[in-house]
Amino acid sequence: MPLSRGVARFNTRVTNRITGQFAGWMPGFGIVTHAGRRSGRTYRTPVNAFRDRERYVFALTYGAESDWVRNVLAAGRCELRTRRRSFELVGPERITDPTQRLAPRPARWILALLSVNEFLAMRPSKTQSTGVRE
Repeated sequence: MPLSRGVARFNTRVTNRITGQFAGWMPGFGIVTHAGRRSGRTYRTPVNAFRDRERYVFALTYGAESDWVRNVLAAGRCELRTRRRSFELVGPERITDPTQRLAPRPARWILALLSVNEFLAMRPSKTQSTGVRE
């Protein structure tokens, strides 16, 4: 079960402003840049992001109904800034994984405590090299 909408609202107003200061360079985090479905406005959302072979995986700590997830699914793309590098990602795929094996072991334990088992996986666009060192 994802975190509550009340926690999500608090994080949007407070925590994300703090997290946004380090999410673009700290391992396990990233900043997703995406366009609003209706407004077309550009948004930047700090996320938990992990490399899994040839794709990036996002832990959906607030569930698949979060605005950023819905925006990315609708657009079929986003930009991810992680470890001081930016990537255009495409082909969003929702995945349910009760074992949290898509995340690295330390993150797996935290996600299990929070009962997070939904993920979004995306691959770098073909216009970019997929041999990124992380």
